[in-house]
Amino acid sequence: MKAHDGMYIGGEWRAAAGTDLIAVVDPADEQVIAHVPAGTAEDVDAAVSAAREAFPVWAATPPTERAAKIAALRDVLVARKDEIAETVTAELGAPLPFSQTVQAGVPILVAGSYAELAASYAFEEKVGNSTVYAEPVGVVGAITPWNYPLHQIVAKVAPALAAGCTVVLKPAEDTPLTAQLFAEAVHEAGIPAGVFNLVTGLGPVAGQALAEHGGVDLVSFTGSTAVGKQIGAAAGAAVKRVALELGGKSANVILPSADLAKAVGVGIANVMGNSGQTCSAWTRMLVHTSQYDEAVALAAEAAVKYGDRIGPLVNAKQQTRVRGYIEKGVAEGARLVAGGPEAPCEQGYFVSPTVFADVTPEMTIAQEEIFGPVVSIIRYEDEDDALRIANGTVYGLAGAVWAGDDAEAVAFARRMDTGQVDINGGRFNPLAPFGGYKQSGVGRELGSHGLAEYLQTKSLQF
Repeated sequence: MKAHDGMYIGGEWRAAAGTDLIAVVDPADEQVIAHVPAGTAEDVDAAVSAAREAFPVWAATPPTERAAKIAALRDVLVARKDEIAETVTAELGAPLPFSQTVQAGVPILVAGSYAELAASYAFEEKVGNSTVYAEPVGVVGAITPWNYPLHQIVAKVAPALAAGCTVVLKPAEDTPLTAQLFAEAVHEAGIPAGVFNLVTGLGPVAGQALAEHGGVDLVSFTGSTAVGKQIGAAAGAAVKRVALELGGKSANVILPSADLAKAVGVGIANVMGNSGQTCSAWTRMLVHTSQYDEAVALAAEAAVKYGDRIGPLVNAKQQTRVRGYIEKGVAEGARLVAGGPEAPCEQGYFVSPTVFADVTPEMTIAQEEIFGPVVSIIRYEDEDDALRIANGTVYGLAGAVWAGDDAEAVAFARRMDTGQVDINGGRFNPLAPFGGYKQSGVGRELGSHGLAEYLQTKSLQF
């Protein structure tokens, strides 16, 4: 697998400051497929310096010209879609069809949306006797996770560039090859030197150096709530802007009037996609007591059908973590109806599609983010009980509501403490804001709301 042995800084690939390397492992067979440099604070400092130097010219570039560059980037991603999908599959383990449609396909949609928004966004408005200007925040430090390696990059970099910001990206150490492909695409698209910069490395070293760097004006982080709290604290000490997209424990609420078979089937599919490694996955299935046994049977059947159709988890640590949660569920009294903690095969970081019944809201598997192919089915007595359970975690990222008609589902969804809710299987919208309530984060990504995260306002009075 091709890999660069340096950092993309100031429009060119430069030698890393240190000599340490990070091994990239294929989680399906546990084989090392490449090595990338482990960036240091010195690499981060060079990247931030390049971004600061490029900022004044890029910020002054007309939005229509910035839009044209983002459109060119989108076109390069389209041309390299197959290569991107194959790379994501190699370093993340996602099945190739999923990588083609979701891992490579969705970021292309998002990039295209920001090409359009950059050209149409109202960067100034009249308010009484004032003219209010929306101006770029400055240099953005983007720290992205491994579960959707290209999507998370595009969801940060594209709006930042559209706003007129410059960027330093520190991608997850498990999936750096996708980030390097993105840097190649940026270069091929003709985006000016220094506007985008890439430093690969470990979170506690390169990531921390980027988050704490005095030359960074905004930190955009996607990852665990624990790390998000650390970044938020560091940013608060420096009075620095942050955008945090963190954990989730989303509820899939099935009201008695819903099409039960459809709601259960789509709910299981939602969690099994990307092997459960999705922060917004509907990992808690809430079912009325009168339909509970039927729902459990349907969910178990659906999970078993996935069998070996899902990919591995990203690494051995994640596999051990998820299997530990499954064991914890059994120990606390939940009933396994599909899957279990045993590894389904000898090689690769696989975990079987797992469904628990008889889960109570206070159990660990109903409260903590597992980040694996594990569904907990919880019974409720009435709608107020369902709402109490749905809102009964520290998270509030996403969710779903199913009912006989949309109005009934919407009425329930409006009472949920969560950032986005899919109504009766509503499909993903790349223009809708994505982000959470409570400990699921601060700020929003995607669409105009995502663009606004990278802007600050100035008013002139006449």
